[in-house]
Amino acid sequence: MDAFAARSSARLFLAAVPDAGTAERIHQVAGVLKRAHHFDGKLITPKRLHISLFALSGLPDGQLCAAWEAAMDVRAEPFEVSFDRSVSFRGRPDNRPFVLIGEKGLRGLKSFRQMLGAAMMRRGLRRLASTNFTPHVTLLYDPRGVDEYPIEPIGWTMKEFVLIRSFNGHEHLVRWPLWV
Repeated sequence: MDAFAARSSARLFLAAVPDAGTAERIHQVAGVLKRAHHFDGKLITPKRLHISLFALSGLPDGQLCAAWEAAMDVRAEPFEVSFDRSVSFRGRPDNRPFVLIGEKGLRGLKSFRQMLGAAMMRRGLRRLASTNFTPHVTLLYDPRGVDEYPIEPIGWTMKEFVLIRSFNGHEHLVRWPLWV
């Protein structure tokens, strides 16, 4: 349980992370898109690229334990995750997230998150489990925004999900492999 110990200003969340090779490819695509859209924002480093599944920051210890147990309860086979478009989300006017999104290539991820959410509900985390979910990978933040733009699909096989502590970088505290 010590893995949950975090400074109060750190963020804790469950996430899907690309393998190192895919993270590097996403970063390269992000650089091309940054130049194409004339963004000034700083690119997210490959080691910080992820898909947030559930935010756990600010939960009391008992609920953190319940989230940990829910994560251990989930059984799923590895599956493909694929993004085929980029777009700017609304965000703050001076700091809009520029992200990768998709549709068909994210069905397995949406199903997985529903399973994880159901496990959280069984552990008494109904409010946490009922949050909306728009799967995306944030590439950078910029004052400017752009409309949806197609890209060559980029993805990976999701074989695990992780608990991340975000405080001056991302620390992967726990990894849960996917298996049945």
